Amino acid sequence: MKHRFKKQTVIPVSAEAVFQWHERPGAFNRLSPPWEKVRVVHHSGGIRDGAKVRIQLSMMGLRLGWDIRHEHYQFARQFVDYQVKGPFSFWRHTHRFMPNGNGASVLEDAIEYQLPKLPFADWFGQPIVSKKLARMFAYRHRVTQNDLSLLEKYKGDSAMKIAVSGASGLVGSALVAFLTTQGHSVFKLVRRPTAKADEIYWNPEKCEIESEKLEDMDAVVHLAGDNIAQGRWTPEKKARILSSRVDGTLLLAGALARLQRKPKVMVCASATGFYGSRGEERLTELNPKGRGFLADVCEEWENAAQVAASAGIRIVHNRFGIILSAQGGALPKMLPPFLFGAGGNLGSGKQYMSWIALDDVIGAIYHSLYTESLSGPVNTVSPQPVRNSEFTKTLGRVLKRPTIAPVPALGVRLLFGEMGDELLLASARVEPQKLTESGYQFLFPDLESALRHVLGKERAASQSAA
Repeated sequence: MKHRFKKQTVIPVSAEAVFQWHERPGAFNRLSPPWEKVRVVHHSGGIRDGAKVRIQLSMMGLRLGWDIRHEHYQFARQFVDYQVKGPFSFWRHTHRFMPNGNGASVLEDAIEYQLPKLPFADWFGQPIVSKKLARMFAYRHRVTQNDLSLLEKYKGDSAMKIAVSGASGLVGSALVAFLTTQGHSVFKLVRRPTAKADEIYWNPEKCEIESEKLEDMDAVVHLAGDNIAQGRWTPEKKARILSSRVDGTLLLAGALARLQRKPKVMVCASATGFYGSRGEERLTELNPKGRGFLADVCEEWENAAQVAASAGIRIVHNRFGIILSAQGGALPKMLPPFLFGAGGNLGSGKQYMSWIALDDVIGAIYHSLYTESLSGPVNTVSPQPVRNSEFTKTLGRVLKRPTIAPVPALGVRLLFGEMGDELLLASARVEPQKLTESGYQFLFPDLESALRHVLGKERAASQSAA
C-alpha cells in the first residue's frame, strides 16, 4: 500500500533563492534533524539528474544503508529523490519550489512511500513513519526559513572567504554547513596533513601553521578547544583545557597579525564561565571577571587574541552559554535520566542557567562577522536565562516526563568534582546586551521553543499524510 506525506511552507525569498540554497554543499547537513543518527557515506553530483547519495542510518541499534538517486532536475522548480536501495519497498521524494508573489515562495516536500512487505507492516509501521516525517520536516522547514531569512538580511554583502578552526566540533560543523549554504567559501584548519584544497594545516602543540594559506581571508572563526565537559577535571585535564585554548589562539592570532593581507575580523569562542558564579546578579559585558578555574581560562583565552587586535583586526569574543543541541554538548547528557522519568533539579535548583540554541549560536557568529560595531566580549546567550528548576520543569514538559528526582549538591560534587561546581551548580544570570543593542533577533528567545526545536517536539506542524 502506498502512503503519502506532504508539507508546504512559505519562505520569504524567491523560489530561485530557495532552490540555490538546496544546491549548495552544506544543505544536507543543515537539514539533518539533530536527534536522528544519520551519516552521509558518499555524495556525488549535487542534486542534478543521476547524482547519488549513500546514507547510513542508525535505528534501534541497527545500522541501515540507504542509497538515493536524484532525478527530474528543473532549476528553481523541482528535483526528485528515488530510493535505489534501502529500508522502504518504494520511496519517491519530490522537492518543489513555487513562486508565491512579492518575492516569496512556497517550499513543498511531497513523499510517496511503501513500507517493507512484512506482516502488519502498514498497521504498525505507518503511524511511526508518519510521525517521524512530521517531526523531520517541521524541523527542516524551520531551518530553511531561518537560514534564508539571514541570507536575505545580508544579501547586499559579497560572499566571503572564511577560515574556521574547530570545524569538526558541535558548533564548527554546524557553522561550516551554514556558511556554505549561504554561498561563502570555507577553509578548515586541520591537525593532519591536508588532503583537500579547502584545508589549512596547523598544530598548536608544535607551533606550526600554514600561514600563507590564510592570506586573502576575509574572516576567521576560531572555535578550537578541548571539551570542558568530558571527563573529570584532573590536573592534566585542566592543563589541556587551558593550553588548547591559549596556545591555539596565540598561534592563530600571531599568524594573522603577520599577514600582508589581513582578514577584517576574527571571531573567537569564549564562555560565560568568565563571570564565575554570581548568584542573582545581572551580568553584561561590562561586568568584571569572576572567580574560578573557568574564569581564569576565559581571561587568558581572550587576552591571547590581543596580538591580532593590535594589528588592526576587529576581534569579537563570543562568550557562549550552555549550547542546546541534541547532537552534542550538555543536553544529550541530560536526556537519559529525564526520558526514564528520573530527571530533577541539580542542587537547590535556584542557580541561573544562561543558555542558547545552537541555531542562535550560528546566527550570532554570522551577525558578529558582518556587524562592524561589534568588538570585544559579546555575551552569546538567550535574553531569557532561567533557574535550574525552571529548566528542569520545561525539559520535563517538552519530553512529557515527570521531574521528581533531584540530585543534591553533594551528589553533583561526588559525581563530577570541580567540574560539577563550575558547570552545574554555578549561577550565571548573563544578558546579551551587545547582541540585542546591535540588532540581532533571536530565533529562539524562550527555552521551551528552543527545546522543542532541537528535540523535534514541535506542538503542531502543517502537513498532510495518507
